[in-house]
Amino acid sequence: MSADGIKLLKTPVLDKSKWMQLPRDVIIGHDTLAQLPKVCEDLQVSGSVLIFSGRGTMNIAGSQVLSMVREVAEAEVFIVDTITPEIIAEAEEVGKGVDVFIGVGGGRVIDTAKIVSYNCCRPFISVPTAASHDGIASSRASVPVKGGSVSLEANPPFALIADTGIIAAAPHRLLAAGCADVISNYTAILDWELSHRLRGEPISEYAVALSRMTAEIISKNAEYIKPHAEESAWTVIKALLSSGVAMSIAGSSRPASGGEHKFSHALDQIAPGKGLHGEQCGIGSIITMYLHGGDWRGIRSSLKAIGAPTTPKEIGIDDRTAAQALVLAHSIRPERFTILDMGITDEVAEQLIAMLYEE
Repeated sequence: MSADGIKLLKTPVLDKSKWMQLPRDVIIGHDTLAQLPKVCEDLQVSGSVLIFSGRGTMNIAGSQVLSMVREVAEAEVFIVDTITPEIIAEAEEVGKGVDVFIGVGGGRVIDTAKIVSYNCCRPFISVPTAASHDGIASSRASVPVKGGSVSLEANPPFALIADTGIIAAAPHRLLAAGCADVISNYTAILDWELSHRLRGEPISEYAVALSRMTAEIISKNAEYIKPHAEESAWTVIKALLSSGVAMSIAGSSRPASGGEHKFSHALDQIAPGKGLHGEQCGIGSIITMYLHGGDWRGIRSSLKAIGAPTTPKEIGIDDRTAAQALVLAHSIRPERFTILDMGITDEVAEQLIAMLYEE
């Protein structure tokens, strides 16, 4: 009731609160691995640390990280040969009571570290040795399981340390795959917008804008991304970080994962071990952009300029298998609606794959 006796109606308050976790410290550049002790000091790292690394990446950076961390805290190493639910469970057992996790390596190492970090409610520091996909800074991780893969919640990094010297020295195929993964954001957001219009799925315009800008960073600089150049590594890492932030803002992988990712996961299921994740997403993005009526040739040109594959043949997959993956894609994460869920026949799938070879 107001002062003059007029009854006031209460307007319902719409709760739009959201919890977003973003990296606190981000260090990208030449010889930044040497900054790890300062990062540990800034983040007040103490107690015990578990370092995740691969056997190869221990020689590249893991041993150096172990030596530096042991100057300020107790530290042990967990070797990640592959990522499976069993390995994750084993790592969680080893990580009981650990205060901080550090992932030093490629995709499977970083993904394992951040999933265990999330499950154990402990912070995680990301130290990528390659820029092969946008998982280095995202809050989601894909884990292969029987019959496909699952997307799991994970902690985004408390800090990201990307040494461009180390990343530039990695095989160019890995950097090109990371570029392809980022370029596929173009079609991921088109699928998200399609689902918003047809299914009423909530959408974040901010996350969409950031994801699109991230794809543009790579596509507009495609001709300048060269093998073993630190400037190229810096550009790609910046884009991968932005893509991860877009996912944190959205609260899901939607800004960077649409039909092109479902196609990639389908390929993993029927032709495992052939292409890298980003490579397969890039090829899938050409196809899904064509279905959306967009500039699929532009995506293909950018991928070619970078040195990423644009046809299944280039990653050792025959066209028939790729067509089967297109048909199968709708069954991967069926709750995520994309252009590939509109219904694709075997005949149409074969025509779409043949389109990839057109000049």
